[in-house]
Amino acid sequence: MKPAPFAYHAPETVSDVVSLLRDLGEDTKVLAGGQSLVPMMALRLARFDHLIDLNRVGELASIEGQDGTLRVGALVRQAQIERDRTVAAEVPLLARATPLIGHFQIRNRGTVGGSLAHADPAAEYPAVALALDAKLELVSAAGTRVVPASEFFVSTFMTAVEADEVLTAIDFPVWAGRCGFAVEEVARRLGDFALTGAACAVELDDGNRIARAAIGMFGMGSTPLRAPEAEAALTGNPVTDADVAEVGRTAAAESEPPGDVHASPAYRRAVGAVVVARALRAAIEEARRA
Repeated sequence: MKPAPFAYHAPETVSDVVSLLRDLGEDTKVLAGGQSLVPMMALRLARFDHLIDLNRVGELASIEGQDGTLRVGALVRQAQIERDRTVAAEVPLLARATPLIGHFQIRNRGTVGGSLAHADPAAEYPAVALALDAKLELVSAAGTRVVPASEFFVSTFMTAVEADEVLTAIDFPVWAGRCGFAVEEVARRLGDFALTGAACAVELDDGNRIARAAIGMFGMGSTPLRAPEAEAALTGNPVTDADVAEVGRTAAAESEPPGDVHASPAYRRAVGAVVVARALRAAIEEARRA
């Protein structure tokens, strides 16, 4: 099939983008990498009167370090994240999640902002943003607002982005000190969306106690999830006392996994507990070597 007819717009600045969003009304869609949107339009599962292509807006495609954060433009390609040495050094969790996204052809076109704005609960980037307490910058003709990741993901494929707003950048906090990071997931085959997955970060103090822990889960609910009870069970304890298997079970118990033809909620919860434990174990070992 082919998409339903639409008017195509190719602005070159964020100012022009938000002006179009203001003037064209709600039946307008922003296009970034198009890896999810274009197939949906081709199958006529989605149709819009207007399509705003962001790919000529160069100001959305930069990566910059700023005061303990790494600012990633919404149009930065996933393949660039995969190769960028600054990302690997300052936000390892983002870099390590990237090879798990689809196949290299998808990552060549897919963008960081597109993945976050699409808000698939089984996707890796939303869980990473949530685990790291990232902040997302939204711009409209009325101005700019910043939304924490904890408030950005509303439901499956639904976010806090208003009809007249565009996601322009994401600020990822840079963890310093003795830190470890890991992403683990289970999928039916390479390149598929995860049945369940976890993005974990751990920081140790000089006494080998867990000073900070972050657990982001994907495929375990209608949005990416944090596991505050599991994180609290780790924080403040000697690393040698960390029972990651029990923490994994605690994290999974905090989730509300969906059921479908691929896996039942019980399966996702059981496997999710193991996946969280694996990611935590790897993150702790890396932190101990730091």
